[in-house]
Amino acid sequence: MIRKIAMLLLVAVVGYVIWVIILNLPGNDAPRTMATSPAPVARMGAGTGKTIEVVRSGPLVIPVAGIVANQLTDTFDDARGEGRIHDAIDIMAPRGTPVIAAAAGTVEKLFESKLGGTTVYIRRDGGQWIDYYAHLDAYAPGLTEGQKVPQGHMIGTVGSTGDASPEAPHLHYAINAMAPGEGWWQGKAINPYPLLTRR
Repeated sequence: MIRKIAMLLLVAVVGYVIWVIILNLPGNDAPRTMATSPAPVARMGAGTGKTIEVVRSGPLVIPVAGIVANQLTDTFDDARGEGRIHDAIDIMAPRGTPVIAAAAGTVEKLFESKLGGTTVYIRRDGGQWIDYYAHLDAYAPGLTEGQKVPQGHMIGTVGSTGDASPEAPHLHYAINAMAPGEGWWQGKAINPYPLLTRR
């Protein structure tokens, strides 16, 4: 009897989580339009004095300047050490390439992590999503916790801090679906690859 109740509760919780994720997928509140290819948008990089090419992919922009969708690889389910799953995609780029906000939001946490190195957590407007950017070489000048950043705003540069190989600088980019009250370190990982490539 207890086993049946536990199974029913598990099914109900899983169903609820799936329902919340589907309702809150990026772009579900905006009208859908057909696009044949991502439209590049030029933005001025924060504190750099140079223009950064931003490539729009649906409601998100690809978070590394100059990278287009067909350059991305789906590494979300890749195995990592100690039985971990990647739960993110790696976007390869030369060290120092601008990293930009995939979506507008508020910088919730700037954090130096053993695994992620120099990291940024940005909670999107509405609070249901956090974008996580890791292995940064450096933060953009003046970036602070609590700062509101528009989509495409430069937040740092590609690097290999943390447990990343110095020979393969990249951005580790993750999206977490957030339940009400969850902190920046929590949430359920969502694969960014289909959202950035529209697949």
